[in-house]
Amino acid sequence: MKATMKDVAELAGVGLGTVSRVVNGYRVKDSTYQKVQEAIARLDYSPDEYARGLKTNRSNIVALIIPTIWHPFFSEFAYHVEKELLKNHYKLFICNADGDAANEIEYIEMLEKNKVDGIIAITYSDIDKYVSSSLPFVSFDRHFSENVSYVTSENFLGGQLAAQELLKRGARQLAYIGGTNIHENETKQRKLGFTAQAEAEACAVLELDMEEPLVNPEEQIESFLRLHPQIDGIFTVNDFMALRVIKVMDRLGKAAPEDYQIIGFDGLRNAEDQSYLLSTIAQSLDLIAQASVDLLLRLISQQQREKTRVAIPVRFEEGGTTKILS
Repeated sequence: MKATMKDVAELAGVGLGTVSRVVNGYRVKDSTYQKVQEAIARLDYSPDEYARGLKTNRSNIVALIIPTIWHPFFSEFAYHVEKELLKNHYKLFICNADGDAANEIEYIEMLEKNKVDGIIAITYSDIDKYVSSSLPFVSFDRHFSENVSYVTSENFLGGQLAAQELLKRGARQLAYIGGTNIHENETKQRKLGFTAQAEAEACAVLELDMEEPLVNPEEQIESFLRLHPQIDGIFTVNDFMALRVIKVMDRLGKAAPEDYQIIGFDGLRNAEDQSYLLSTIAQSLDLIAQASVDLLLRLISQQQREKTRVAIPVRFEEGGTTKILS
């Protein structure tokens, strides 16, 4: 016969309500939680998810909207988000938006129909009118016209760090290469921090800010670099842009760090135990995921009502495209 919640309560020596709290992801004392979990394991008890959802009006599922699963930054972020959700007895539903606003809108509508309890989103599409402050929704790096909470990295500081690192390694003509998105997002702060720090150190910055969606970016980058052959220190909006610049520089017969130095932003690696693909301002995706999940769960439980901005520190990581200081 299948074990019941009452059986678990009797074996653990606690009340039925306590077992219900543990099963539904509410906080109890660590010692009580341990006793209930041991009883669940011994009895091989599994709750009726459907019935529980009807009772609590929750699915215990969170949707994560990302632009594409192919990008290592987004897939690593998804990994850390799922890890944090599992700790809180939630499951993850990944929405691979593929740059299509219709996909993102569909998931927001699912939230409104109680099929998911909340959404964490990295989105650059025109979905502003579909995002409501009344929904449990946490954005990463993007502002909405609604009062929506968001998590971001210290992007301005990251730009400052990039300028500092290039200048102290001997770069004399700095350049910024990136893309401009029509939606308000925190990545714009990277360029602002970079130019502000360069200005503070009496160094001019040449800029190539391409309009998104990008059209023939490598051609634009090549024209810019040919026009300014004196550039010897480059900061890019992200690591993928830096890899594009490196490819163009190869065609121009220049290699980093001998002929120029370059720093990206994100901290891309092929695997957790491998080195960085290039010198970069690294984001702490594990901390970003923790903050995003914690904020979303507080919104779901209505412990959090006001708009909140959470900023996560960044750091410089040497990846072979800048000169090592002696």
